[in-house]
Amino acid sequence: MGYRALITGASAGLGTEFARQLAARGIDLVLVARDAARLERLAHVLRSRYGVDVEVLPADLTEKAALDAVAARLADPERHIDILINNAGFGVYEGFEASSLADERRLHELLSWAPLRLAHAAVPGMLARGEGWILNVASAAALMPSGTYGAAKSAIVSLSRSLNARYRARGVRVTALCPGLVATEFHERMGEDHLPDLPRIAWADAGRVVSDGLRAVYAGKPMRVADWRYRLARPLISVLPDRLLERLGSTGAGR
Repeated sequence: MGYRALITGASAGLGTEFARQLAARGIDLVLVARDAARLERLAHVLRSRYGVDVEVLPADLTEKAALDAVAARLADPERHIDILINNAGFGVYEGFEASSLADERRLHELLSWAPLRLAHAAVPGMLARGEGWILNVASAAALMPSGTYGAAKSAIVSLSRSLNARYRARGVRVTALCPGLVATEFHERMGEDHLPDLPRIAWADAGRVVSDGLRAVYAGKPMRVADWRYRLARPLISVLPDRLLERLGSTGAGR
């Protein structure tokens, strides 16, 4: 197809699944994450299995120099990026009254500032070529009062809707994907004490979430709540009291 995608947070979870599904479609990849060794292993598998070109770009997106380097790669007109997947993320698990201010700032830099910075680098080239796709992985937590994680994710939902409204007619489609609980390392990294005590049916499959997101961004939808369980629950958010929604959000409504 001749397309190339850049995926942040590609070394695990949804990021790895995005890489697999895009590679299966013949799309070349630029993989971004902190763990260079894991990226190299994934790149080797994808090259061998799908025959695509895979570039590895290790970067901690909370560090300015690293973020600028990824932005420069996105803006390179000689090796243009057609699809940007802003997926990198983490959570602060202490309560707001006990959390580290440095961790809170790092969370917002990674979840809201980094996607804005990278989209800002990618959009001009996409507009010049008359096509491009940006998928920002947000969270169902963005739709309810769910702490600073939800606040950061709601910012990227708003940004995605705005950019899609502004640029879709010029060929650039921007979507915020809002997963609920997904069976990935995101929750496993918390440790067993932090895993939500919910039945198996509450957890969405990563493959389905990713394919849902890719369909949404190709269709130019500004926002997509992933997984039917969370789409069914969405109307309740507008009628349930904030105190109850906040309690639900604290169980881990995000990915």
